[in-house]
Amino acid sequence: MPILVNLRHLEAHNLRLTGQLPAKELDIDTHDEAIRLGPPLEHDLEAQKLEDGLLVQGNLHLVLDCECVRCLKSFQYALDLPAWTLHLPFQGEEAAVVTNDCVDLTPYVREDILLEFPQHPVCVPECRGLPKSLIGKPKQTGTARQAETNPSAWAELNKLKL
Repeated sequence: MPILVNLRHLEAHNLRLTGQLPAKELDIDTHDEAIRLGPPLEHDLEAQKLEDGLLVQGNLHLVLDCECVRCLKSFQYALDLPAWTLHLPFQGEEAAVVTNDCVDLTPYVREDILLEFPQHPVCVPECRGLPKSLIGKPKQTGTARQAETNPSAWAELNKLKL
């Protein structure tokens, strides 16, 4: 269910919007194999009607399931927007879309969350990556006997005396 603000309810007093929004409802395609959406988005927002628009302030919290780009370890990344603010004008180019006296805040939340995504998720800033023993070692797909009978082309080139 999207995050909706009913403008008729705002005429009397400010509205408090708290709850959870399933990650699927955000309709976010990360385009990144290292980042996946996890538990629902938690929101605690207060909406108020101004003369020329709608003002929404509050907190957004979303947990992302990530894979470290250095060491490939899985970890969770807490994406927090503690002082999220949105001003939607009622007129002009960027006017809020009003449907049945309601304004859907979900697209605006989605946009700001995408802007906060980590570009290169790292489990800890001090992560040194994969252990040195694993770097540069080819995967052993054949047996040792095959390696002895098929020497590498570089070994043959090193035998040349130029």
